[in-house]
Amino acid sequence: MLGPVPATFYAFQKGCFSLWLTKLISPEMENFILYEEIGRGSNTVVYKGRRKGTINFVAILCTDKCKRPEITNWVRLTHEIKHKNIVTFHEWYETSNHLWLVVELCTGGSLEMVIAQDENLPEDVVREFGVDLITGLHHLHQLGILFCDLSPGKILLEGPGTLKFSNFCLAKVEGENLEEFFALVAAEEGGGDSGENVPKKTQKSRAKGSLTYTAPEILRGADFSITSDLWSLGCLLYEMFSGKPPFFSETFSELVDKIFYEDPLPPIPKDPSLPKASSDFINLLDGLLQKDPQKRYVWWCLNSAPYDLRFYKLFTSHRNKASFLFLFQNTSEHLSQQDLESQMRELIYMDSDLVVTPIIDNPKIMKQPPIKFDPKLLHLPAHSVDKLVFLKDQDWNDFLQQVCSQIDSTEKSMGASRAKLNLLCYLCVVAGHRDVATRLLNSPLVRSSVAKTPFVARVIGLLASHTTELQENTPVTEAITILTELIRENFRNSKLKQCLLPTLGELIYLVATQEEKKKNPRECWAVPLASYTVLMRCLREGEERVVNHMAAKIIENVCTTFSAQAQGFITGEIGPVLWYLFKHSTVDSLRITAISALCRITRHSPTAFQNVIEKVGLNSVINSLASAICKVQQYMLTLFTAMLSCGIHLQRLIQEKDFVSTIIRLLDSPSTSIRAKAFLVLLYILIHNHEMLLLSCQARLVMYIERDSRKTTPGKEQQSSNEYLSKCLDLLIHHIVQELPRILGDILNALANVSGRKHPSTIQAKQLKMCLPLMPIVLHLVTSQVFRPQVVTEEFLFSYGTLLSHIKSVDSGETNIDGAIGLMASEEFIKITLSAFEAIIQYPILLKDYCSTVVDYILPPLVSLVQSQNVEWRLFSLRLLSETTSLLVNQEVGDGKKEANVNFDSNLLALIRDVLLPQYEHILTEPDPVPAYALKLLVAMTEHNPTFTSYDGNCDLLQEHQENILGNTMQSVIALLNNLVACKDSNMKLLYEQGLVRHVCDLFTETATLCLDVDNKNNNETAAALLFSLLDILHGMLTYTSSVVRLALQSGSGGDTQAAEDLLLLSKPLTDLISLLIPLLPNEDPEIFEVSSKCLSILVQLYGGENPDSLSPENAANFADLLTSKEDPKEQKLLLKILRRMVSPHGNRDQGGWLRQLMEESNDFLPPDFSKRIPGYLSRRSPLDNVCRVLSTGTIPLGMKLTRLSAHGKEEAHPEQRL
Repeated sequence: MLGPVPATFYAFQKGCFSLWLTKLISPEMENFILYEEIGRGSNTVVYKGRRKGTINFVAILCTDKCKRPEITNWVRLTHEIKHKNIVTFHEWYETSNHLWLVVELCTGGSLEMVIAQDENLPEDVVREFGVDLITGLHHLHQLGILFCDLSPGKILLEGPGTLKFSNFCLAKVEGENLEEFFALVAAEEGGGDSGENVPKKTQKSRAKGSLTYTAPEILRGADFSITSDLWSLGCLLYEMFSGKPPFFSETFSELVDKIFYEDPLPPIPKDPSLPKASSDFINLLDGLLQKDPQKRYVWWCLNSAPYDLRFYKLFTSHRNKASFLFLFQNTSEHLSQQDLESQMRELIYMDSDLVVTPIIDNPKIMKQPPIKFDPKLLHLPAHSVDKLVFLKDQDWNDFLQQVCSQIDSTEKSMGASRAKLNLLCYLCVVAGHRDVATRLLNSPLVRSSVAKTPFVARVIGLLASHTTELQENTPVTEAITILTELIRENFRNSKLKQCLLPTLGELIYLVATQEEKKKNPRECWAVPLASYTVLMRCLREGEERVVNHMAAKIIENVCTTFSAQAQGFITGEIGPVLWYLFKHSTVDSLRITAISALCRITRHSPTAFQNVIEKVGLNSVINSLASAICKVQQYMLTLFTAMLSCGIHLQRLIQEKDFVSTIIRLLDSPSTSIRAKAFLVLLYILIHNHEMLLLSCQARLVMYIERDSRKTTPGKEQQSSNEYLSKCLDLLIHHIVQELPRILGDILNALANVSGRKHPSTIQAKQLKMCLPLMPIVLHLVTSQVFRPQVVTEEFLFSYGTLLSHIKSVDSGETNIDGAIGLMASEEFIKITLSAFEAIIQYPILLKDYCSTVVDYILPPLVSLVQSQNVEWRLFSLRLLSETTSLLVNQEVGDGKKEANVNFDSNLLALIRDVLLPQYEHILTEPDPVPAYALKLLVAMTEHNPTFTSYDGNCDLLQEHQENILGNTMQSVIALLNNLVACKDSNMKLLYEQGLVRHVCDLFTETATLCLDVDNKNNNETAAALLFSLLDILHGMLTYTSSVVRLALQSGSGGDTQAAEDLLLLSKPLTDLISLLIPLLPNEDPEIFEVSSKCLSILVQLYGGENPDSLSPENAANFADLLTSKEDPKEQKLLLKILRRMVSPHGNRDQGGWLRQLMEESNDFLPPDFSKRIPGYLSRRSPLDNVCRVLSTGTIPLGMKLTRLSAHGKEEAHPEQRL
């Protein structure tokens, strides 16, 4: 189904075309000056011209009047189109001998001429030209126009190289007959080619185009369509690249055979030096040149993104499937508007809308006493129902004869009357069986008894109510006529009407159902017009309620069928009369019957409900819908749906906000059927007015859709109701999903039109005011679990990236939209746009297959927005950038996407490093939480890509954010430091020089102090986690320093020695942490003990016991406790090694005295068998002497060894003095 068609496209309909044509033709040709001839065709010459008083040059076509139909067709299709890829129509004139057409001047000639001159075009040029062809053709299809004769000669080039569609002589609107239009124009103008004088064959031939580019289904006689135009597009792309069309022959029959049965050869450029066609281009041509139009590609919402980038991706992407989905989607996956509306029409009426209940003996109309008979008074056998069914023909005839004789009896005694009444009661009882009722109604009984008494009429009514088949010789029409006459003659007798109307109604309904089954009317069952008149009179005001109800019930039942009898009730007054009954009745059952009858009448004639609206007003009807009971609401929603499906009051209803709000409020109804029908009504509204989607979203439509989309357990309502709801919901969801790209396209077009403009025009401002407020729809849909997986596609993300680029332009001041829509509206638009992407990244699975698209099109404008002068946008963009980057780098990559992942990694790394990192010195000095998001991004990048750790950051910047050690910012700082230290590629010396050691010392001191503070139990878990990370960082730094020192000792090189000494000097502040590491050793967490002991061991290996506070009494007590509590010999050995290395063999300290004092102070903490628990280290001496001996054996620190090595035999100095 094509897009909306302007009303003027249909102006050629009989009676209005001539008037329209007269208004459009301008009276004067003298407004233009003609220059040289620039082209010539069949009966046409093209001149270069200029409008007098201006420098606007135009093309002026002078054509013979014999081409009036073609020129008229061109004018009526293009006079309202303004598009960059379509030649603009200006004016047209008529002189005595010619028609003059003034259009846009294109100075580059035709595409046909370019192909002839160059023989073939490179693929990149084909791509650029293809962008213009796709843009223009898609726009035409959106307007509802089929070009029908797409060929290189009808594509013109503007000076800069833009292609434009021209010559719309053979174009048309979908569904119209171009031959009839040509004949109509010729006939109305009375020219030489009038419709009467020109044979139909001639009109048909003039409506045909070039065979070379014609799709096979057109040659077989099918009508032109979107897919046939796209076949022609494929032919043009093929010819541009190869220099010749895909199908070509000198003879007509051979050309047709090739189009029908041969596949085109792969396109090969005539110039062998040019590269061959890419696989993507070949696949595209294959999709466009499918013989079967059902398998051919069709459009899929191209207007939601810039075409040049999209077409570029189509030809360059290595992901063929994804690239084709960018531009095309197979018809099996795309539901056209025509198919959508066809499915909607099938859902207007559900089974519960067409339920039929009896007219006769209906307790909701009038309660009847139970019928009984006395078998003793019957003058015939009182057969049961079962026996009557199986009576043989002879017995049945005897039985009928007895019945008819008693009914026809003229005896007037009391006993005879009582016996006759008893017989009728017996017949009423057995008439409830279908087979018995069918045999009795088709018997002579009806013919002999129809006019006897009102009670006999009741018997006939019961028989008609239960009969399943009606024979043609049954005198039903006679019975209907007699009953009609009885009612009409006794119309003032209400009791008689109450007796006869049910029977009349059952007979008419029986005839209607039988005709519907047989699908052709029977003359013998014709219902007299008087019957309809009588029933209409029974509906009027002043009749008793029961009579009104019976008449309404008859109309309700009969109009359930598609029959001639139902058509008899269609009059101009039926709708308002039934509406009056509905509004003024005080009985719910009558109100329901009246509105149900109107609902079924509307099934045959939607104008019935239209008459109601025109008489009582739309607001009154809407109010009745809002306040009615559930059953009435269901019928009224059906009425509105039926009317909308026919286009009646369509424009009024789709603009009525109160109506839309009322429909949405009905979604709160407990009835599944009402909610389903409300969704269906909304779908009709949204199809014709997408602006109402915003109002619907604001009224929580998405929430209602999500609620009803969940699986429901069968309750009181039948499962069929849930199935009906599911079908309505599926269509609504499908339409909204298809609508979103159109909405995004409108927004992008509006922004593209003002891009780079400081002062948008009035028209541009109006377009912005219309389109930008629709952005909340996007936010509503991407936050919905129902819509989100369906709308977040690669095409959507591409469009979204384009949208962010426009926002970047607005934020930088290049584009000004504040003056057009206001500052507040502009800020709200930007906020909603950013919020929409924030909602998307909460679900990483959505972006799993589109990482490259996000990196290439979404992240760059976000990086630019980080520099925004608006603090809110700057923070918002940085947060999105940080979270998105973390999400992308943590995505798992399948085996088939490793190549794409390499490109994605390199692009992301280049973007962050080259564009964002230079801003970090400023970003990290901003108030929280800006640094937190910036650091989070760095953490994600350093974890994902080790090469990123070579970033030459300044650790002093990190020092700025040490105010709250337990804050999010500090956690990110520590995580970043951990990544930097853990990476083998990091320049550790540079990091040391930039303050890494001091920074780690400060962080470790504050964190360890928090962990060791027994009085502060708050945030213990957070502090412990940070401490463990800092221990890892410290261990990494010490391991690195130790490895450098050991390497220098092994090599003996002067350069290595100097570098190691410099590193020792830079790392010297870490010795201050010894007094904190020792108290951490008794920690309950074995991992903290393990890492702390390792760090302590390396520190004392490097520097010995230089820190005077290393073995304070408190620390000695800690060691004593540990040596007592640790039972693992390896741990005991490590602790003793640490103690031994802390005792340096140099300095001014009295080693023996100090050790003995230490041991005496710590003796209380040592167990008596301490020496026995350290085998291999102690001899058989006293425990105190053994410990002193072990500790006094001290080792030479690595720093001292390095000093001795560098001194080359000179006087040894203390490491600290030396360094």
